Amino acid sequence: MVSKAKSGKRQYPSFRRIRAVRRLTVLFSCMITVALFVGYCIADIADIIPGPLTLQPVAETSFPAPVHAKASGSIVSELDRSKSIDSTQAANLMNELLAAEGVGQDVSVIIEDAQGHTAAEHEADTPREPASTMKTLTALAASTKLNMASTLDTQTFISSDDNGTVVTLKGNGDMLLSAGESDPDHINGRAGLATLAQATVAALAQRGIDTVALHYDDTLFGDQRIPQGLSDGTSVLSEYVTYYTPISAMAIDGGRQYSDATPAPSDPDDSAGYPELSQHTALDAAQQFAQLMQTNGITVTGEPTAALAPSGTSAVASISSATLAEILAYTLRHSDNTLAEEFGRLVALADTNAANDPQGAAKAVRTQLESLGLNTSGLTMADCSGLSPGSQLTVRMLAAVQQHNLSEGSGASAAEGLSITGLVGTAADRYTDDKVAGLIRVKTGSLEQVTSMTGNISRTNGGALAFAVVVNNPADYEAARSAINMFITKLADL
Repeated sequence: MVSKAKSGKRQYPSFRRIRAVRRLTVLFSCMITVALFVGYCIADIADIIPGPLTLQPVAETSFPAPVHAKASGSIVSELDRSKSIDSTQAANLMNELLAAEGVGQDVSVIIEDAQGHTAAEHEADTPREPASTMKTLTALAASTKLNMASTLDTQTFISSDDNGTVVTLKGNGDMLLSAGESDPDHINGRAGLATLAQATVAALAQRGIDTVALHYDDTLFGDQRIPQGLSDGTSVLSEYVTYYTPISAMAIDGGRQYSDATPAPSDPDDSAGYPELSQHTALDAAQQFAQLMQTNGITVTGEPTAALAPSGTSAVASISSATLAEILAYTLRHSDNTLAEEFGRLVALADTNAANDPQGAAKAVRTQLESLGLNTSGLTMADCSGLSPGSQLTVRMLAAVQQHNLSEGSGASAAEGLSITGLVGTAADRYTDDKVAGLIRVKTGSLEQVTSMTGNISRTNGGALAFAVVVNNPADYEAARSAINMFITKLADL
């Protein structure tokens, strides 16, 4: 025991010596670091080595005098609503249209100033078939009833059943999906299925899942998707398949099926001809989504199956369409019949008293227009686009819609989406003098026995006007169409 105690006492001084050596080492290292830093600073100040410090004078940077921006003028001036229209000039111009070759006898015309005063009219209260000018009614109803800043989201959900994991693709009305990645620069394709597939695969990977079944939920618009006048009872009549596809909860590029004869445009927001439209767009989207899932490493068993999305479960991934305002502009400028019908159905869904079917959509649009104070006398809506046979309205009502577009307040999307002569839409070339390019905002209408147009015009001498013209059963269709082009061009000079 004594020897152990003595051995412990001999080790203790050795430990103290080690601590002292360590302190000296740290102190010496600090001194060297400080010396090196001071030496570097002295060398930098003396310009021996490069660095930020110096004793030499530094040239002061000078800048040229700032350039003053040129004062700009107003892009859009205040509308002088008080500027009246010479009724004699308006009547002469209207009579010139009525007497034009090919127009025929079934014609209604109205010209109003920006305050709604009628400058000239011909059979303005006679109901006539409107063709796609009907879309202006649907647009006004939608833009005043719906939240036009909202989007239509396409979502995926993960659940399980007796056979394993299920992914459900749920649509909420976006019929302008892209098969590729989401495209922020366009309306058509703003939401891409490839982007949604990548996000969904990532969610599956987090759960360690690599095999799924795919369901798709296309129940948003119920069972009735086709206006009666376009249907043979079960499907779209063959004569309309290039102009209409049943509305659905989701579709890729509106269901357009391009081919060598009708190739897809380079700009997805362009309208290139009338390719045949798929009649099962939701299934098409689901099949494309299944392929994208497999491309990203997920095994999808079987074919996609229609089924409700699971309730009480949050979506694991979602993509958003363009805003409703942007989609409405696309609808009007391309005169898209299916999207017009969809906007009517969205109005019906927002109206608790309307049925979720084509008739309910037409009723909901009418109800909304009446709530805005529009007189709907003479209005018969066979659908919300004007494509179905049997629709009728008066040019006075069309002009009333345009009066609303000329006023400030809600519903701006209905006015902003109109085609502009010389610039965009179906009326881009519907004028006869370049001086009116950009001044005329219209919606055109064209069916086999109908050529029509309604809109509002910035007059070349100040002020604005609203107009509508509907020709049924023209004696010469192309001649009547040309006469309308001449008519609206001359309207700008009133």
